[in-house]
Amino acid sequence: MQSTPTIAFRAASLAVLGVLGILTSQLVPSVATNDAASAVARTAAATGHTAAAAVAAVSAASPLAPPAVALATPVAKAAVQFASDEALRAQIKWVPVRLGGEETQTLDEASRLLLTQAAAQKAGLEQVGLTFEDVYGVIQAETSWIPRHGKGRNGVTSLGLAQFEPGTAKGLGLKDPHDPVQAVYAAALNMKHGAEWAEDKIAHLQLTPEQRAAKIREGVSIYYNLSVKGRNKWDGINTAQLPAETRIHIRNVREGAEKAADLADDLLG
Repeated sequence: MQSTPTIAFRAASLAVLGVLGILTSQLVPSVATNDAASAVARTAAATGHTAAAAVAAVSAASPLAPPAVALATPVAKAAVQFASDEALRAQIKWVPVRLGGEETQTLDEASRLLLTQAAAQKAGLEQVGLTFEDVYGVIQAETSWIPRHGKGRNGVTSLGLAQFEPGTAKGLGLKDPHDPVQAVYAAALNMKHGAEWAEDKIAHLQLTPEQRAAKIREGVSIYYNLSVKGRNKWDGINTAQLPAETRIHIRNVREGAEKAADLADDLLG
């Protein structure tokens, strides 16, 4: 069982992430284990207070929260930054789940949101038009949030929540694919690279902002799912000609992102 300080800090962490506008929609938390901090956060957001004021309010209402959460940028571009990966690891919670008739573990829903929000912020995904929901969607498509081993068509083993091959993990600076904090951040970073790649691939197309956003998300899945040779066949308009597994990945990521938005509404809204 988690201690009261741990539960309170998990709640406060989610609350701070919500009120600072890191999410694409305003997520104002209401976590049962920290009603006071949540109520203050809701009030601050509802009355138009600055992000700094909201953070201060949450901190004041939650004296149990250690100083691992800090306002890292000017209020105009306010963001929450955890002081260390350890601060995140201390807040995540594993729960039992069955896979293939065997019992294993998965992260609970609050932990998934916490990790994806922190990873999206740290990787700077807003710079390429992506959000924490997209990160959630990729992990959902890769492993359904259950760490596992798997092999691609090339016979190379993929590891952990984000299913990185050893070479890809090394290129991203991922030292331990089995560490969920490291793995989810590496996934977000890889997605940022994929979005930048996709933007170049579709630069020749005349698209509305909405179409461009959708194409970039397609490109992220393609970048994540295929080899360099396979992904370079994509020209932005031939998605239907890609391997079935890749098209399924695109769909599953989209559905996973929608699930993340629903979870955020349920847990934080």
